[in-house]
Amino acid sequence: MSSRSSSRASRSAVREQPSDAGDQLTRTWRAAGLAGIVLLGGLLAGCASTGAVPRPFPVPEDGSEIPRGPIAGDTVAGDALTFQGTPYRAAGADPSGFDCSGLVQYVFARHGIVVPRSVAEQFRIGRDVDADRLEPGDLVFFRINARDVSHVGIAVGGGRFVHAPSARGIVRVSLLAAPYWAKRYAGARRVGGG
Repeated sequence: MSSRSSSRASRSAVREQPSDAGDQLTRTWRAAGLAGIVLLGGLLAGCASTGAVPRPFPVPEDGSEIPRGPIAGDTVAGDALTFQGTPYRAAGADPSGFDCSGLVQYVFARHGIVVPRSVAEQFRIGRDVDADRLEPGDLVFFRINARDVSHVGIAVGGGRFVHAPSARGIVRVSLLAAPYWAKRYAGARRVGGG
C-alpha cells in the first residue's frame, strides 16, 4: 500500500471514529431513556394498584353516610362557603389549597356527586341554565383570557358566587354583576340538583 492510500485510510478511520462514538452515545441515551420510562411506568402502576385513598378525602363531618341521589343546591353552596379564606393553590383540590375546578370537584364530592377535574370538562356536565334562572349550587363559568372557558365558581344566591381565583389568592365570594365577571361570563350548568 502506498503512503498516499495509507494516509487516506488513516483519515477515513479517524472520520469514522467520532461517528461510532456518537452512535454509541446515542444508543446509551436511548437505553437509559427507555429504562427510565419502564421504571416510571412501574412506579405509576404500583401507586395505582395500592388502592390508597387520597387524604383528606371529602366525607361528611358528622360521620353520616354520603347522600345518594339529588342534593339541594343550597346545601352545596353552603358547604362551598365554608371554604372562604382557604388559600389558592395551582392544581389544588383539597382544603390545604384549591384552584377553581378543584374547589368545585371537592365540594360536590363531599355530597356524593362526582364531577370532572378540569373547567372544560365541568362545562360539559349537567344541564344548561339561563343566567336569570341561576340557583344556589349551579356552576358558573367564565372566559378569562381565551375563547374557551377557563374559570368556574359555585352560585350561592343573591347574584353572588364562591370561587378560587388566583388573584388575591384565597377562596372568596364575588358578584356576578361586577364588571370584570359580567364581561367574562360564559354560562352556567346545573349538576346533581333537582
